[in-house]
Amino acid sequence: MSKKVFNNRRVLTFGEAMALFVADYPGPLEDVDAFRRRIAGADSNVAIGLARLGFAVEWLSRIGADAMGAFIRRTLQSEGVDCRHLQVDPARQTGMMFKTRALDGSDPAIEYYRRDSAASQLSMADAEPVDFEGLAHLHITGIPPALSESARELASGLATKARNVSASVSFDPNLRPAIWASETLMRSTLNALAAQADWVMPGLEEGRILTGQKTERDIAQYYLDHGVRGVMIKLGAQGSYYRGTVDGRLEEHWIPGASVESVVDTVGAGDGFAVGVISALLEGESIDRALHRGNQIGARAIQVIGDMEGLPSRVELADMSLTDSPAS
Repeated sequence: MSKKVFNNRRVLTFGEAMALFVADYPGPLEDVDAFRRRIAGADSNVAIGLARLGFAVEWLSRIGADAMGAFIRRTLQSEGVDCRHLQVDPARQTGMMFKTRALDGSDPAIEYYRRDSAASQLSMADAEPVDFEGLAHLHITGIPPALSESARELASGLATKARNVSASVSFDPNLRPAIWASETLMRSTLNALAAQADWVMPGLEEGRILTGQKTERDIAQYYLDHGVRGVMIKLGAQGSYYRGTVDGRLEEHWIPGASVESVVDTVGAGDGFAVGVISALLEGESIDRALHRGNQIGARAIQVIGDMEGLPSRVELADMSLTDSPAS
């Protein structure tokens, strides 16, 4: 099957891509002396995932004038991501992170080196060259707003510009409490961003933290009451849940999770889910099929080492869709 290309569906993503060093073998980071270099970042994972499926993806970010920045640019371009909005900041370094090798399916330990990184200085000035006319979709995560006040302004400003040209907007909270000044600021900022989106995609625990609600239905209704069109809640192995409007009607859907032979690396599952949901909805698929695709790609992502290595190509997606696909 040839690769289906959606070059008329321009997608904009932004945030911080980092150089990732994954331990070659299990153990505490202080005991590991061999690492494999990769690329990491929730926002860039989604960019790569959508590019692999044939969408015209533009990446807005900053890197340092250093080797790791050059590595990130080369990697993104090799994946078909348009890096015309990737700026070089000669005064700051590219962010990096180190991750342990976990073999039992547990979450790996991660150490970040991103304070005052080039990407932390993102601002609305970086968006000036972006052509919003004809933009189909904007994807936002909760990570850039945590980096700096100027990055928070950029996230909100991009959402406004996207909505002004009738582009759809998706928002994945991607909670990182450790990099926020306070939980109060985190909740208020991310809930305000969610209210600017069409589709909000929290994990169940993320939704509980942000809204104070307990059940998936109540979490979803919280965001619907703030103007969101639809809420997709990630339920881990149990699958995903949707509550929102479909053709003017309020609907809810539960889609069971995809089977997983073994969990290798839990990082990146939520980004895979976002790739599946966004791509399916932009292609005009039903909510059930969008959730199913999100579940499938999320499950695939955790069966390989690395944050984006499990994201499928269009051909691989076609093979995945042959099994257990819900009817439209």
